[in-house]
Amino acid sequence: MSRGFRQDSDKRITLELVEEEAAILRGLTEQLLELMSRLPDGDPGLAELGISENTEVPDDPVLARLFPDGYQEEDPAAAVEFRRYTEASLRDGKRAAAETMLKSLSGDFGSNGKIILDEVEAQAWLRALNDLRLALGTRLEITEDSYERLAGLDWDDPRYAMFAIYDWLTLLQDTLVSSL
Repeated sequence: MSRGFRQDSDKRITLELVEEEAAILRGLTEQLLELMSRLPDGDPGLAELGISENTEVPDDPVLARLFPDGYQEEDPAAAVEFRRYTEASLRDGKRAAAETMLKSLSGDFGSNGKIILDEVEAQAWLRALNDLRLALGTRLEITEDSYERLAGLDWDDPRYAMFAIYDWLTLLQDTLVSSL
């Protein structure tokens, strides 16, 4: 299992993965991209300006977490305007980060399973890992007492593997931050 990101002697950010780990990251990233594609695009002319016609909080809890209201309940009119002017660029940025991660994981990334990232790619990975953790954490309903729930789960419980993947994503994110 991967020990996470490291900075090599040439100051490059590296990650060594076995194929199964790469497959997990590819699968999660593809699912995230698919989920984000369900958001309405709206008028292409407005989208070019970074303006979205969508002003509604998504029904899906994961999308609502990835694209939250800017003002919550304080000022509904301001929340609508905030979403109108930020969602399109936020969505584009999240897609680009996930696509960067997917590109790094595609094809043959070396006989030793090593991924080498430059600064821009590492920043994109950091954003994509954060989005994966938010998505998975929302689905698992991660809270402060989640580790207590995990301790009570049987190894055969399908949620156990998902909690382990969430924990692994946390390790990857932490080691990437430390490597930067």
